Amino acid sequence: MSEQIRSGLLIIISSPSGAGKSTLAKRLLAKDPAIDFSVSATTRPMRPQEVEGKDYYFKSQDEFLRMVAEGEMLEHAEVFGNHYGSPLAPVAAAVAMGQDVLFDVDWQGGQQIRASSLRDNVVSIFLLPPSIEELESRLNARGQDSAEVVNNRMSKARDEISHWPEYDYVLVNEDLEACETQLRSIVTAERLRRDRQPGLVERVRKLNAECEAML
Repeated sequence: MSEQIRSGLLIIISSPSGAGKSTLAKRLLAKDPAIDFSVSATTRPMRPQEVEGKDYYFKSQDEFLRMVAEGEMLEHAEVFGNHYGSPLAPVAAAVAMGQDVLFDVDWQGGQQIRASSLRDNVVSIFLLPPSIEELESRLNARGQDSAEVVNNRMSKARDEISHWPEYDYVLVNEDLEACETQLRSIVTAERLRRDRQPGLVERVRKLNAECEAML
């Protein structure tokens, strides 16, 4: 008889822009082959060094809205004038095969995933910056956005941070190495939860039978 496999986890990492969710997501993926990245679709322009199908699926607004209308998105949201979403089919297939899937999404995406048919598989983590001053410094240091965009992101930070109570875990990303260690510990613990070990009941029954045989 083939060994039972657990259902995969949907690991959600959210934070205000600049708090480190993308950096930590990349580190987690690099060190854990049991986790796949959920490549999102977006209507925003491609940035330098980004690769189609690896960083995002870059879609026109019409194509993106068609996918939403036809139920092809697990979650979707409009953020800073652009649309983002996670295709449903590849996620559902991965979870059924016991593969964990990582989502680098905002609080809106997190809400929709937690309300989806895959909600029992969700583990959600929110990252807080050590301070608002540090958050702004990190945004400026990236050099990816204009001063106007940075200011817009900072103005949204308070609202984004207000959603921290919706998450299973909250980490303060003050030290990147320490935060990564905490994140990896969460994933390990969630994999070992009693209700995520499909063969555990049968194993305990076998142990009980062995105990009885010794009496």
